[in-house]
Amino acid sequence: MRSWGSSNRLSAAAGAHSPFTSRVSALLLAMFATTATIYVAGRLWQGSENRLHLVEGFERRNSQVKSAMSVDDTLKLASCGEQKKKLAAAEMDLAAARQAGFVSKHSAEKGDGHSKKNLLAVIGIITTFGRKKNRDAIRKAWMPTGAALKKLEDEKGIVVRFVIGRRFLFYMIEVLIFPCFVHLRSDYCSANHGDSLDREIDSENRQTNDFIVLDGKVEATEEAPKKTKLFFINAVENWNAEFYVKINDDVFVNIDALGATLSTHLDKPRVYIGCMKSGEVFSEPNHKWYEPDWWKFGDGKSYFRHASGEIYAISRALAQFISINRSILRTYAHDDVSTGSWFIGLAAKFINEGNFCCSSWSPGALCAAV
Repeated sequence: MRSWGSSNRLSAAAGAHSPFTSRVSALLLAMFATTATIYVAGRLWQGSENRLHLVEGFERRNSQVKSAMSVDDTLKLASCGEQKKKLAAAEMDLAAARQAGFVSKHSAEKGDGHSKKNLLAVIGIITTFGRKKNRDAIRKAWMPTGAALKKLEDEKGIVVRFVIGRRFLFYMIEVLIFPCFVHLRSDYCSANHGDSLDREIDSENRQTNDFIVLDGKVEATEEAPKKTKLFFINAVENWNAEFYVKINDDVFVNIDALGATLSTHLDKPRVYIGCMKSGEVFSEPNHKWYEPDWWKFGDGKSYFRHASGEIYAISRALAQFISINRSILRTYAHDDVSTGSWFIGLAAKFINEGNFCCSSWSPGALCAAV
């Protein structure tokens, strides 16, 4: 048991050491604070140096990029700008061509029905019923048949087809489109039903595969101009060619000479080629060449210049013009006059090609009418 005296001595000893302990603690705290301050300042200084190095590196890279852009990339950007200007100008020209009727609005969306490649020419030989002898003579003389017909297309880019309409429209409606809808008898629905002339053409075409059959066109002499118009429409919508050529089925053609002649006019965008003529307009109803619209051709009663009907060619732009404006292009009594009239008001080049003036056959001639 401690005495009161001993307790007083312990208290006195503790009191004697208290100031010393306080000074040591304050010194240690000051040293710790100084050390912490130096450490934090060093870290901050190191961080600022790192940031400075990063900024300098970024600026160097940025200057390198700018210097590189000033040589190649700047030229590329300038070239792209020029191309954009040219593209905008081309789009404006295309829009103007569409408005003028020289480019189909759907041409870019449609695929070619028969050939995707660009052909030199599609030749339509205008024929009719009862002219099989003429067609056979042409097949023997200058128009290939079978595999040779396809070879002509593949190697020389020339498509040749006979063009004919239908004898009766009801044949097309009831037999080709709605067979057996009207009459539900087996004999009526047989393959032999229909006009015999139409059946003969279908049979001939199955053997030769060289026809364009205009199902929506009635075959008649007075309808020849409309038939020619339908040929151009059908041809330009199914084949992508530089030229479309109309020929009568009593004309013999040198295919190589025709191709060579057409090739000399490839640089002309809107061209109408043929043996150009004018001729008298006949106003007498009983005349063979009577023109019901004779009064439109002036007091002189003379036709404007147009290509003779035996053979003539038009470029793709003119064929597209016919296709697009089919509903408003009128026809006259004769197909050659009608075709010529469609181009009178256009910026089309009329070419009087002497090789297209068919007469008697001679060596090296392009064509001959028989």
